[in-house]
Amino acid sequence: MPGTDALEAARIVIGELPQLPHVPELPDRGVGADMIGRTAALLVDLAVELVPSGYRVTARAGRDHRRGVDLLRSDLDALEEAVGSAGARPEVVKLQAAGPWTLAAAVELRSGHKVLTDPGALREFAVSLAEGLRAHASEVSRRLGAGAIVQLDEPGLPAVLAGGVPTPSGFGTVAAVPENEVAELLHSVLEALPVPRIVHCCAPRPPLALLRRAGADVLAVDAELLAGAPRATVDALGEAWDSGVSVLLGLVPAVQPPAQSSVPASVSGAVSSSGQPAARAGGPPTRAQLARPALDLVDRLGFDRAVLAERCLPTPSCGMAGATPEWARRALTLARELGQAFVDPPGSWSS
Repeated sequence: MPGTDALEAARIVIGELPQLPHVPELPDRGVGADMIGRTAALLVDLAVELVPSGYRVTARAGRDHRRGVDLLRSDLDALEEAVGSAGARPEVVKLQAAGPWTLAAAVELRSGHKVLTDPGALREFAVSLAEGLRAHASEVSRRLGAGAIVQLDEPGLPAVLAGGVPTPSGFGTVAAVPENEVAELLHSVLEALPVPRIVHCCAPRPPLALLRRAGADVLAVDAELLAGAPRATVDALGEAWDSGVSVLLGLVPAVQPPAQSSVPASVSGAVSSSGQPAARAGGPPTRAQLARPALDLVDRLGFDRAVLAERCLPTPSCGMAGATPEWARRALTLARELGQAFVDPPGSWSS
């Protein structure tokens, strides 16, 4: 979420998503509030510090690590206050953190090399992360009187698989990690979490089949990226749906589309004679425009559109830290309304 006011962000989340609120992240607050610093704050018996090249393992928790812990604690305080003030009674609350591979590809050892390059350190981080997430989920449940589900964010996973993580010099890359090793380590973290376990990958060509094999009960992907993905990726999503897996499908733009400009074809559904996205009249995208990528996807896969009501939850396409506060609120509203439209008769998609 944009901004630095944890209580205001929590109030927006509770107001717009009363049935499935989440613990907001506010990376604009700086060190310890970003995805990696926030996740590192959950680690048990491991600590990090910020150096010019990024986060690095350190012998003991210093100012940077303690700040991340304090911010996370204050975020839970804010969410608890917002829930109480609103009189809300959510049955479940979602929390999210970087997955083990994204974390290992971002944090450095004291040598300057990534945690990813040391099998022993990699396992230690995975165990620590699993324990920290389990404790975090328990605290959220206790404080809010609701179930807790965990979403692991793995935007760095495709680079790990492809051998695209840079070395300290910047002139080389870390060797690609075999799929079976990736799945095994990810599974070791997922199996420690409450069900259903969500894995989100907003990078191009998300490895959906691997995520399912690792134990993900729910997949979270950006619909716009799927529009240009290889057939194998789309088929993997179809196989997930066919096996009963649910999908959090990013359909609402994370930042407000320009009022009088071209927007992605997957959002507008319109293409000019030159093959470029057609300009859309002013105003926010309609539900019909937002729903179009999902409808095209199920049609392409040969599913009945009822699968959208049964196993698809619309979401923003990715994090909204770069959005205006007004659009962040509107995007959550649109996601909720779009989900309801999937349940309602198809005519509700036309507005």
